[in-house]
Amino acid sequence: MAFTIYPAIDMRNGKCVRLVQGDYSKETVYGNSPFEMAKSFAEQGAEWIHMVDLDGAKAGAPVNDSFVLQVAQELSVKVQIGGGIRSAQDVDYYLSRGVDRVILGSAAINNPEFVREMLKRYGEKIAIGLDAKDGYVATEGWVETSTVEATVLGRELAEAGARTFIFTDIATDGMLSGPNVQATVELARVTGAAVIASGGVSSMEDLQVLQEYAGQGVSGAIVGKAIYTDKISLASALKEVN
Repeated sequence: MAFTIYPAIDMRNGKCVRLVQGDYSKETVYGNSPFEMAKSFAEQGAEWIHMVDLDGAKAGAPVNDSFVLQVAQELSVKVQIGGGIRSAQDVDYYLSRGVDRVILGSAAINNPEFVREMLKRYGEKIAIGLDAKDGYVATEGWVETSTVEATVLGRELAEAGARTFIFTDIATDGMLSGPNVQATVELARVTGAAVIASGGVSSMEDLQVLQEYAGQGVSGAIVGKAIYTDKISLASALKEVN
C-alpha cells in the first residue's frame, strides 16, 4: 500500500490556524489565506490537501466552503474536507464541485444511518474520521466524548463499506508528541481498511515509523503543526517518505 502525506489546513474565520487538542481557546494563526497555503503545499509536491472547517464543525454546517472549492477547482491537487458535513446535501455539494473525498466524523455516532447511506451512495469518496480519547470516540469538534470504542465503531462501519479511516488520538493532536502508532495499526487490523494517521506527527522519524506499517493498512499521515513550525520540511518529506 502506498503511503501518502496529507498537509493539513485547518480553517477558522477564513484563516489557517492550529488548535491544541481541539481547544478553540488555544489557537495559533499561521496564515491569512487557505488558498495561498494550499498553493504553497501543491508547489512543494503535495498530491493531497487535508482541509478542516473548524467553524463548520461547531456550526454543524459548512462555513469555510468557498476556500475548499477554490483549492479543489483551481489547483492540481486532490482535496479531502471535514468539518460540519451533516447532510446528504453537504456531501453532494462538495463532491459535485471537485472535492475528491468528504470526511464524516461526528455523524458516525449521531446519525449512523446517514453515514451508511453515504457509504452506499459514494463509496470510496467517503472517509470516516474517528477521533478518539482514551480509546473512545469523541464528537462535536471534540467537545463531547461518547461511550463507543473507536475499534468497535470502525469495525461496524467497515462492514457497511468504509474503506478509508482518518484516526486521531486527541491526546496527541497539536502537541508534537508523536502519533499513537499502536492505536492506528490496531484500527487498520480490526477494520481491514486504509487508515490515515492524524495527530502528533512531529518529525521525519514519526513519518518513517508510520510508513513501516503501510503493509498493514496505515496508508498515510496528516501533518499540520510540524510543517507550520518548520519541524518537518514538506518538500523533503514528500521526497523521502512515499
